[in-house]
Amino acid sequence: MSPIDDAHGQAWPEDPESQEPTVAVPGWADTQTALRKKIPGEVLEAGVSEHVVVVYAGTQLGRVFPLMPGVNVLGRAPAVDIALLDDEVSRTHAWITLGPGKGDVFLEDKGSTNGTLVNGTLIKGKVRLAPGDRLTLGNHVLKLLELDGLERAFHAVLLDQSTRDALTGLGNRRTTLEELQGRFDLSQRHNRPLSVIMCDLDHFKNVNDTYGHGGGDYVLKEFGERVRHNLRTSDLAGRIGGEEFLLVLPETDMDGAKLLAERLRAATADHAFDLSTGPITVTCSLGVAQRRAEDRDGGALLARADAALYAAKHGGRNRFVTDPPQS
Repeated sequence: MSPIDDAHGQAWPEDPESQEPTVAVPGWADTQTALRKKIPGEVLEAGVSEHVVVVYAGTQLGRVFPLMPGVNVLGRAPAVDIALLDDEVSRTHAWITLGPGKGDVFLEDKGSTNGTLVNGTLIKGKVRLAPGDRLTLGNHVLKLLELDGLERAFHAVLLDQSTRDALTGLGNRRTTLEELQGRFDLSQRHNRPLSVIMCDLDHFKNVNDTYGHGGGDYVLKEFGERVRHNLRTSDLAGRIGGEEFLLVLPETDMDGAKLLAERLRAATADHAFDLSTGPITVTCSLGVAQRRAEDRDGGALLARADAALYAAKHGGRNRFVTDPPQS
């Protein structure tokens, strides 16, 4: 797999799906249809509203974060409630507290480096929020809204159509590579561990040739579910090629990435995929790499994981290989 350079000079593996036509931006009718396919009709009825924050600018553009009763932590750390990948955002930047009353929504800066703004004004102490207020944390702008079921589903479908792979529900190629670079920048700036896993389904062409593209699509979709089941909430995964997947693991060293790689290998090989014609066994090969100080960008890290994946394929498949190789 040879690399190509994008507009920013980053080297990414070639996209084996690049010959496919670009999907047109959906209109309202398409989105409405997607809404009714995605969720039951009764959920689309306007009902009790809930407080959410919607990201209008920043790396999580379009994301809707529902606010839970009590404290909701905003920051750069992967494990917070509302994670904003931005060097200008502190690890624990601010709290939004949702109380029992209708207007009991409060924002409090938690000693962040760059402060928190509401409607363009730097806040001090705890302030009450109202629907429509704009929150600025670093390069991120969020808006507090009250959304009913229909409105929230609409936002969710728009986000899915722009960032998700339609078949597996994981991130699409563009979104996953952008997220990788964002996580890489944070890892490099703050000298935090970051690992990636490249994964490829073994002999997948044989699956398509034997069981048709319907059978192949089922295997890809089911594999996506198994990937999702094995991820932490701070991890992300995407489909970046036909049967090729990328897992990005912030705050994870090589040992942690190896554990996940083996779990995913076993979850694939040890449990049959139940096609309509009967169960079949599918295996996967994985390449694992951790960020090094000399890595120039996310593309350099990805290239090393891709080389490890190549070694796993040529070493007999159904295994993971690390970069550098480890016993």
